[in-house]
Amino acid sequence: MEEQPMHGEVNDNDRLMAALCYPVSIVTVVILLSESMLSRPFQKYHAVQALAVNVALGLVLTICAFATLGFGACLILLAFIQLLCWAYKAYQGERLVLPLVTDFCQKQGWLP
Repeated sequence: MEEQPMHGEVNDNDRLMAALCYPVSIVTVVILLSESMLSRPFQKYHAVQALAVNVALGLVLTICAFATLGFGACLILLAFIQLLCWAYKAYQGERLVLPLVTDFCQKQGWLP
């Protein structure tokens, strides 16, 4: 995972909202529905990426939970810890490049 600089000013509110996108999915929806927040490149970048990550993780964890029963709870905990790590990096002002997810979102035209 590498970081890339964002163009324009990134303020404290941008960093907070970007960080909340990963562990709190409803914040992602709020950003994507709010025109003023969506116009902030840093918030939009992390909201789109967090939505893609949470959907992918949800699918994988659902399949694993049914396939492995008790082991699924451990995977959910590990996934949540990873989301918190990404949230911390977003709060630090980093533009995360997540394997597969960032490329997919860029190819779809969702990310700059």
